[in-house]
Amino acid sequence: MNKREFIKKSSVGALGIMLAPSILKAGFPKDKLRTAHIGVGNMGMEDLKAVSSHEAVEVIALCDVDALNLSAAHKMHPGARIFFDYRVMLEEMGDEIDAVIVSTPDHTHAPASLMAMNMDKPVYCQKPLTHYVSESREMKRVAAEKGLVTQMGIQVHSFYDYKLATLLIQSGIIGKVHTVHAWSPKNWGYDGPLPEGEDPVPEQLDWNLWLGTSTKRPYKKDMYHPGNWRKLMDYGCGTLGDMGVHIFDTPYNALELDVPRTIMTECRPPNGFGFPEKNTVTYEFPGTKYTGKSLKWIWYDGPGAPEMHEDLMLPGMEMKKDNAAAQKSDGNSISLDAGVAGENELPEQGAMFVGTKGRLLLPHFMQLPKKIVRGKYVDISKEIAKVSEEHNLGEPIRNYGTEGPKHYHQFVDACLGKDTTTAPFDYAARLTETILLGTIAGRFPGETLHWDAETAQFKEEKANQFLAGDYRDF
Repeated sequence: MNKREFIKKSSVGALGIMLAPSILKAGFPKDKLRTAHIGVGNMGMEDLKAVSSHEAVEVIALCDVDALNLSAAHKMHPGARIFFDYRVMLEEMGDEIDAVIVSTPDHTHAPASLMAMNMDKPVYCQKPLTHYVSESREMKRVAAEKGLVTQMGIQVHSFYDYKLATLLIQSGIIGKVHTVHAWSPKNWGYDGPLPEGEDPVPEQLDWNLWLGTSTKRPYKKDMYHPGNWRKLMDYGCGTLGDMGVHIFDTPYNALELDVPRTIMTECRPPNGFGFPEKNTVTYEFPGTKYTGKSLKWIWYDGPGAPEMHEDLMLPGMEMKKDNAAAQKSDGNSISLDAGVAGENELPEQGAMFVGTKGRLLLPHFMQLPKKIVRGKYVDISKEIAKVSEEHNLGEPIRNYGTEGPKHYHQFVDACLGKDTTTAPFDYAARLTETILLGTIAGRFPGETLHWDAETAQFKEEKANQFLAGDYRDF
């Protein structure tokens, strides 16, 4: 059974709209935004719900390589046309579409986004912005050249706690920042071998379109679609690309960083297929007005992350310096006993700013930052109230369903000329480039790579081959 036959037998096909014309009338009102969504499963479904919750949005096109995803999305928006191939959608409906939402696996972000952008469409693209550094730079260039409204899908960028932490750091609450630690114990890595053989492709899935411009591989159940592609070098960006881009965002934004000068990753040797399941990535950034002459940044991911460090000590934690297994060559890594859970325990995911006047802990997510000075928590409620009032932050919202859509609605309002986006591709491309340089360094564990931002090249020539990929015709 081919995909068209499957669609005809599905709930979507039964409605007879596969090739139906758009129901929208020509000349849409200026207070409406007609959106097309590329990728409507998993996070794409969440994006669809959030964008369409804006009163000005009318969803007119849905695209996914999986008919089951299309069926679920179409039940929500029965007036939208549906497509398997985003290229066909953009070609057929280009005159009707006002903005495009890209929520595909990472390897399709740039091909889909750039096609829409070159048609002068504003684009909201999920994180990380791209799969390759060269793609990030190209998306930044096209967005600037065409003056397009753009936004990367780092929705917590618009949350109260992250805006608050940014303003507190910039107010000098811990002085000049010299080190940042960030971590996530998630495991979007794969240390196993390249799977052998192949499995039948599910009838609802167009495997060739899922692969898109990336490497052609035989279909293996539960290996790629849905979800596990994040673990694989040809299609995802590992834990660093998935969670790192969220957790990097606030320190990167608050300190007004550019791309790093050096990157070094500690991990297992590359296997040519999956990202390492556990990584420690150390960056050195040029200094800014909020840092010293340079900034050290350490990222930890995978089971057991973070590897404990004296900078991560919280009040009430006990150091065990006699634990030889916890020692590192710099002498700073230590083992900790967390004591009572809560304030004496590191959050599962988060970041720690280390400055000349103390430290600031930022849990991920929807928790207030905490200041630590000389081993004790310091009450910063007055500083929080002052910053919140001065910048009209309002009160913290502890309901993701209420807070989550803000970032999407900001994009819609910007498209309608009523707001500006805070994570446009000019910013998102630099943040993503930083993330991707870390994934490239993972191919050369233990080696320090030197990055030249002006030429967009590594000093180490062998690493430059991973800055771009060969696009497959499909």
